[in-house]
Formats: sequence, C-alpha cells, structure tokens
Amino acid sequence: MPAADTGASTIVGADATTQTSADSRMTPGGPGYRRMSLALFLAGVATFALLYSTQALLPLVSRDFGVTASAASWTVSGATGGLALFVIPMSALSERFGRRTVMTASLAVAVTVGLLVPFAPSLGALIALRAVQGAALAGLPASATAYLAEEVGPKALITAIGLFVAGNSVGGMSGRVITGWVAQEWGWRVSVGTIGVIAVGCAVAFRILLPAPKNFRPGSLRPRVLAGAVRDHLANPLLRRLYAIGALFMTVLGGVYTVIGYRLTEQFGLPQGIIGSIFLVYLVGTVSASTAGRLTARLGRRGALYLAAGTTTSGLLLSLASSLPLVLLGLVLITAGFFAGHAVASSAVSHTAKHGRAQASALYQSAYYIGSSTGSTLGAVAFHAMAWAGTVGMGVLAVLGVVTITLLGSRAARAERRLATA
Repeated sequence: MPAADTGASTIVGADATTQTSADSRMTPGGPGYRRMSLALFLAGVATFALLYSTQALLPLVSRDFGVTASAASWTVSGATGGLALFVIPMSALSERFGRRTVMTASLAVAVTVGLLVPFAPSLGALIALRAVQGAALAGLPASATAYLAEEVGPKALITAIGLFVAGNSVGGMSGRVITGWVAQEWGWRVSVGTIGVIAVGCAVAFRILLPAPKNFRPGSLRPRVLAGAVRDHLANPLLRRLYAIGALFMTVLGGVYTVIGYRLTEQFGLPQGIIGSIFLVYLVGTVSASTAGRLTARLGRRGALYLAAGTTTSGLLLSLASSLPLVLLGLVLITAGFFAGHAVASSAVSHTAKHGRAQASALYQSAYYIGSSTGSTLGAVAFHAMAWAGTVGMGVLAVLGVVTITLLGSRAARAERRLATA
C-alpha cells in the first residue's frame, strides 16, 4: 500500500485517492457491492445487538441485583458511554492501520467480552464489562462510514450508509427480542450469553465477506495532525449542527427504550418474552433508514429532518395513551422518525467532510452515543420521578432541539445565498 505524505494534508490519505480513483468505487450491481453491503449489515447487527443486549432485560437485572431502574440503566449507559469516549481514538487508529483491520479487531474484542458478561458477579462488574464492550465497539461506526465514503460511489453513498444503519436497527431489534424470550425461560444471564454467540457468527461472516479496500491510504497518527482534523470539523457550523441533531435524536430513543420495559411490566403486566417482542417495531426503523436516500432526494436534507422530527414527536405524544395498541403505535412512529433522522444526519456528515472523514464520522458517533447515554440515564430518572409522562417530556424537549437547530441551519443557508448573490 503506498505510503502517505507527511503533511497535514494527509489527515486522510484516502481523500486524494478517491478523487483520482472514482472508477474503482463500488456501485449497486457492480463487483463486491453485495458482499460489502451484507458484511456491513452484519457488522451493524452485531454492534447493536451487543451494545443494547441488557436494555430489554433491565427489570430482571434490577430484580436480580436488588437495584432501582436508574441504577440498572447504567448497564446500557456504561456501554454507550464507553463507545462515545473511545470512538475518536479508534477512528484515529483506522486512519493509520485501515478500516477493515480496526473493524475486525473491534468486533473480536467485543464478542469476547460478550461471552464474559453472563458471568458478572455484581452490578458493578457488569457495568465495567459493558463499558469495555462499548469501548471495543467504538471501532465500528466511524470506520464503517469512512470505509463506505472511500469505497462506494457518491451516488450510492446515502443508500449504502442507510443499509448499515438498517443493520443497526435489525441488531437492536433481534437482540432485544431474543433476549426477552430466552430470559423468560432461563434468565438474563443465559440471554446475554446467547447474544454473544450470535455476535461471534456475525463477526466471522463480516471478516470473510468484506472486500479489501482499494482506495484507503494510511494517514498520520501524530496528535497534532489528528487534533487539527477534529478542530477543523468542530469549526464547521454545518457539522456542529449535524452532531447536535444526532445526539438529540438518540437522547429520545435511549430514554424511551431504556424504560419502556418497566412501563409495560408495571402498567400492562406483560411477561418478559412479550416485552422483548415489542422491539419488533425496529423493523420499521430498518425500512425508514434504508429509504433515507429517496426521502432526502424528494424533500431535501432539512425537509427530511423536519419530517423525522414530526414523526418522532407524534409517536411520543401518542405513547401517553393508556391503550396498549396506541402505545405500540407510538413506539412505531418514534422508531421510524429516529432512524430516518439518524440516517439523514450521518450521511450528511460523510458528504460534508472533505478531509479527515473518519474523524468527522467519529465526532458524530461520539455525540450520538453521548446522547444515548444521557437519554438512558435521564429517561430512567424522569420515569422514576414522573412515570412515563416524564420520559415523554424529556423526549419532546430533545425533538424541539432538533427542530430549532434545523431552523437555524435553514436561516444560515439563506444568508449565505444572499451574500453569494449580492
């Protein structure tokens, strides 16, 4: 593989390469595209199945260790927090050693820890293992989107990222459904162990299927160069808005799905297997994420974000109903709105960043999972204080933040156009 230049311009060597080797990028129907799509879909499945493996089991974890909902929620917040803290360092490693190498190593460590999680002797040990697991998984999200930006043609990029996000939704759904039914029969420990075994299979298939990169060139690991990339991205107003939008959307989803199990148990008396099956609504997220490209083409990025925010808010308000079917419909709308908004925002980051794409994606992922950790914790605290209405109130405030930021972006874009035509 050719050596990288030594200047600051090589924060991502692939940026220059992709400009001159566009004909080598994968396109739908072309060589390697299906293998790549399936490989990253499976990586997304493993990532979300592992990351949220305890979320549907929190009532059982609370009962087993004799702790409150807010304490048990740290088994989710610890994992997402570990990911948020390590995603930027892991993206730096992917710049130097390659996207495929880092993704493979990350999955290997995460699935190994996943096989240890069932044996945690205390809540503290469980949270620690989950934090390590999240830190290991940090090598996946930013590296995957950077890989796609380098190896997939620009016209197919949003669709390809949408498929990766769809894999996330399938992983989140299947992991929760499987853990729910397994836990009902054999307890939460066997349940999370089952997810670990499934993730091993996904990791092996991912490594076999993912095509070797053609457009990657190693960049620098020097802290000054990496800090320069991060500084440049944070100085970009559009990227800052996209990072905030990702964090706020994930605050909603993290809060809702962390405490929904408690509500379904306490208010509706549902057994653990049925509660796990509620997460089948993630199938809606799979559809909305994979259609984000068409949605953006029809409405524009801001229009798609407004639609996603409106759908999420409608779902939050509908979930306040005392009727179980209406609550489920509310979850469907929340999930559809979230995944559409996430796919639009994350693909916009990859499109906007002209250099240091791994760092740009890593900053988005860091903000996204900080939102998840914050939402999981605040959602549980709000539920403890004001029941489900408190969690919904937190979610509505977060969506209002998305709308406000998008409005500010629209005004900034209009101001730039006026200056350009003046």
